[in-house]
Amino acid sequence: MYSNILVPIDGSDTANLGLGEAIKLAQDQGARLRLFHVVNELILTSYDAAFALPQVIDGLRAAGAALVEDAEAKVRRAGIEVDSLCKESIGGQAGVHIVDQATAWPADLIVMGTHGRRGIRRMVMGSDAEYVVRHTPVPVLLIRGQASSHS
Repeated sequence: MYSNILVPIDGSDTANLGLGEAIKLAQDQGARLRLFHVVNELILTSYDAAFALPQVIDGLRAAGAALVEDAEAKVRRAGIEVDSLCKESIGGQAGVHIVDQATAWPADLIVMGTHGRRGIRRMVMGSDAEYVVRHTPVPVLLIRGQASSHS
């Protein structure tokens, strides 16, 4: 039985599919959810961008907070106990933070969407889902997004 389910969210369609499955599972198991969003503050290198960096970072924070607030409302409407956490990161892979949070909370299960990228697209873009599966001591339920002919 699962009582603490960690759900990484980023606003993508696949993350939303993962959230939907986590809600169903939490209803079935009587579990609570923790929504986890990583605000990734990418370092901008152009001279003009350096002046706009504080506004860009503030925008990323605001967008992350709105995303989490909307997701929390969806979970509460389903009658499930929920809390959330936003983590700020400068570059790097969100998967590292997901694994850390799963251990620190502690989660019994991670439910997350995956794009299901293969080949060169996975090599170039990386895969947070793959990182999580390989490094977490917690069971992981991956929800695959819609198949694409370009995968």
